[in-house]
Amino acid sequence: QGNMAFAGKYEFEGDENYDDFVNKIGLPSDKIEMGRNCKIVTEVVQNGNDFTWTQHFPGGRTTTNTFTIGKEADMETMGGKKFKATVKMEDGKIVADFPNYHHTAEICGGKLVEVSSQISRLVYKEKTKKPN
Repeated sequence: QGNMAFAGKYEFEGDENYDDFVNKIGLPSDKIEMGRNCKIVTEVVQNGNDFTWTQHFPGGRTTTNTFTIGKEADMETMGGKKFKATVKMEDGKIVADFPNYHHTAEICGGKLVEVSSQISRLVYKEKTKKPN
């Protein structure tokens, strides 16, 4: 299991598909506007498999998640929703399932790259068996 060095301070540089994503996960409009082109600074403190991941928002608001790879932790979304997740390390990427999306983070060329993709939920009912 690869352990990339994530520790550092990273300033927001750009996003793709922001509006589509935040609308799909149900972020309130005031939070959507607050997050748009906002110079969020992400600070990562890493000690082996233990992480403290803090996002500093303009205006002094912060969100901090503390977790250990492979162990369930209490987490909080950007919108303030609390949930439990087990953060994993896969191919040098930090991977976690948030309430409405799948999140990965990796270091690419000295930059912190975070990707959030919506999780779809499929429900199947049992099909009535036909007699043979």
